[in-house]
Amino acid sequence: MVLNRLTEQKGTNILLMPGVAMCLRLDPLPDLDNASVGSAFDFKFRTSHFQGGVLVKRLISSILVLVLLLTSLLAQPVQEKPEVETEKTLTLYCYDAFSSEWGSGPTLIPLFEEKTGIKVDVVSTGDAVEMLNRAISEGDQCPADIVMGISDDTASAAYRSGLFASYDSPMLNDVDSSLLFDSEKRLLPFDYGAFAFVYDTQSTVPEPKSLDDLKDPIYKDKIILIDPRTSSVGLGLLLWTIEVYGEDGYLDWWRSVGENALTIADSWSSAYGLFTEGEAPIVISYTTSPVYHAMWENSTRYKALIFPEGHSQTIEGIGIMKNSKHRAEAEAFVDFILSEGQVETAVANSMYPVSSKVVLPEEYKYAPVPEKLLRIEAETISANLERWTDEWTKAMIR
Repeated sequence: MVLNRLTEQKGTNILLMPGVAMCLRLDPLPDLDNASVGSAFDFKFRTSHFQGGVLVKRLISSILVLVLLLTSLLAQPVQEKPEVETEKTLTLYCYDAFSSEWGSGPTLIPLFEEKTGIKVDVVSTGDAVEMLNRAISEGDQCPADIVMGISDDTASAAYRSGLFASYDSPMLNDVDSSLLFDSEKRLLPFDYGAFAFVYDTQSTVPEPKSLDDLKDPIYKDKIILIDPRTSSVGLGLLLWTIEVYGEDGYLDWWRSVGENALTIADSWSSAYGLFTEGEAPIVISYTTSPVYHAMWENSTRYKALIFPEGHSQTIEGIGIMKNSKHRAEAEAFVDFILSEGQVETAVANSMYPVSSKVVLPEEYKYAPVPEKLLRIEAETISANLERWTDEWTKAMIR
């Protein structure tokens, strides 16, 4: 509140405030050389002749109220502006092989982020079976926008969960219809392969020519198997033996070959690691596994064994979660994997790409496609898988 000086008189300053006239008398400073001891200033207030002392009291009260109001306002905490989301971040559930240093993740994720400006939080969840089990156990609280690496033989569990949304990607126009294992397109194929035993050609044991050959005692402690309860590769081998020997004979094969196994690993990563470290010369993997060694190690030491009884086919899918808060960004990631990400993903995963537009590296000549591919329908697997794994557990786990 501003006081305006209207005029000055000797010994008197007249000050004006809205609605109030007030005289403030300031006696001149005394001559300090001749002053008597006492106050140097003598202030005297006089109200104007037309307002009287009541207005002064009101003025003082008004000033006090204003001071209190200003103090209260200044004491209020400064409210922060709500944060504006400057970038989108996708959460991707994947198996260990995708996110590992030799997987396609460390190459593909930065390429996608640079191209789109969309960040990707990669959550490695173990093997493919463990990944799906985690997503299902978390249910509607699952933080993932995308789950990548669900095989067609475990897809029925994903369907039953009701967690996945349909997405008709335009990139599917370049995918052979025989690879589209989900008619509702909740899971879209991004690579495929065939299970096979991989053999170390520097081994002193002879190269097996069939599944039956692996029963021979000559292979004692020379084979690495994988648990079908915890690994999609282990499950693939279980289904392969059912396809070849039927429900009446598959456990006999497992019992016999189990006697020759060095170990039954819990994941493909651990099994293949033991194999490349020289712990055993034969491991269950894919027909495409030698491609990696030919490309990055310039080595043809490891050979995929093609058996006349045929090989079980597997197709890997990627799906968008219904509860994703970043649907458009998730679709962009799926489209990227089905197009620009095809070669990197296929090579790193030891699989074949699904896109017909992809030109494969020369090293794929070391990854022969079996003439006879075997496959059990997902509905049959869904109806019998629990029983098959229970039977396997009773036969193999002591």
